[in-house]
Amino acid sequence: MPFFNPHKIKVILKILILGSGGREHAFSWKISQSELCSELFIAPGNGGTAEYGENIAVDINDFQAVKNICVSKGIGMVIVGPEEPLVNGIYDFFKNDFELENIIITGPSKAGAQLEGSKAFAKTFMEKYQIPTAKYKEFNVSNFDEGLDYIHKHSLPVVLKADGLAAGKGVIICQNYVEALAEFELMIQQSKFGEAGKKVIVEEFLDGIELSVFALTDGKNYVLLPEAKDYKKIGEGDKGLNTGGMGAISPVPFATEHFMQKVKERIIEPTIFGLQNEGIDYKGFIFFGLIKVNEEPMVIEYNCRMGDPETEVVLIRLKNDLAELFIAMDQQKLDTQKITVEKNNAVTIVAVSGGYPGIYEKGLPIEFLYLENPEARKHIDEGEGAIVFHAGTKNSGDKIVTNGGRVLAVSAMAEGLGDAIELSKTILEQIRFDNMYFRGDIGYEFVD
Repeated sequence: MPFFNPHKIKVILKILILGSGGREHAFSWKISQSELCSELFIAPGNGGTAEYGENIAVDINDFQAVKNICVSKGIGMVIVGPEEPLVNGIYDFFKNDFELENIIITGPSKAGAQLEGSKAFAKTFMEKYQIPTAKYKEFNVSNFDEGLDYIHKHSLPVVLKADGLAAGKGVIICQNYVEALAEFELMIQQSKFGEAGKKVIVEEFLDGIELSVFALTDGKNYVLLPEAKDYKKIGEGDKGLNTGGMGAISPVPFATEHFMQKVKERIIEPTIFGLQNEGIDYKGFIFFGLIKVNEEPMVIEYNCRMGDPETEVVLIRLKNDLAELFIAMDQQKLDTQKITVEKNNAVTIVAVSGGYPGIYEKGLPIEFLYLENPEARKHIDEGEGAIVFHAGTKNSGDKIVTNGGRVLAVSAMAEGLGDAIELSKTILEQIRFDNMYFRGDIGYEFVD
């Protein structure tokens, strides 16, 4: 059962989740357990979310269409999954509309979403509030030649980042000057990433180990959710092209109490203070993409929402009622909330379409063979440690078919990380579609 305190204010709500990935399926699974949710809608959802609520086909960046759903369904809370609607100002749209202004919405204002929407804004913000991050300079077409000279003199490897949203592809780690100069020109002069790359951040490469930390803030107070570590490379041993994420683990063994205290004092609290000081309205998640360099935490990037596939390991460890947390966030009462977390280890392993992150086929039928296997199915049906979260899937007649590069994720929990990994792989091996692939080594560096 989810954590629920009957002495807190009870507000029963119809809830709308925006998005269609594994993160949104995980939100649907978690919210459906809440005593505060009377009815759940997911827009547009996927082949798995319909198990927990009603899928509604809509473009989530069409705010008028989202409004129509909210008004017609009597929605009281909107959970925004992906970053694009937040960067485009959905929070401001709601708060400036008298029919929507009282709906709880999980996400920052457009100004707050710049933490993710503009890397230049984020770097300037971190510099102002003395939040540890890589040294950098920003360039555009007006100082292009200065940028070429700066790269020539920069140590290798050097990191180039498109300022805006680039579908997770706007960060390039260059190992030599020829590559760095060519990519710099492609981004600024040839519009490789469109408007997102008109401004480019050139920064030092940080050598260390990464982790993801998630805070939920009401603009003044915050609570810390379980941390996670994701694996972005397509190939085992962290080789090959970057993807949206091939898996994640939680907890992260090196995120000790001492290390996390540094994270709170040097990164989380200065960030929330900075947002307040700038007069930025921010009620929602802050994702801190961190790297540990010589035992010290530094910020690689901010996101203004939960990560994917990290959400799929974080939420299965979170005991709290998520809807209750969001109500406390809206009322600026997160200081009354205490986060309770499962101590067991969690892992999620992502199954992807062959060819991803390049060209891949859609519409392939998915076979869930574990449904015919009583031993495997008990882990799913009886809550014994495993759950399948859909990402790039959709219903097609009486079948579920692939509809994206990252198709689904199997999350599992066990006392030992190795046991959780084996359980996830056991379920994955009983799911099939043509050219299905998953990494068998998620969490490899932490298992003896």
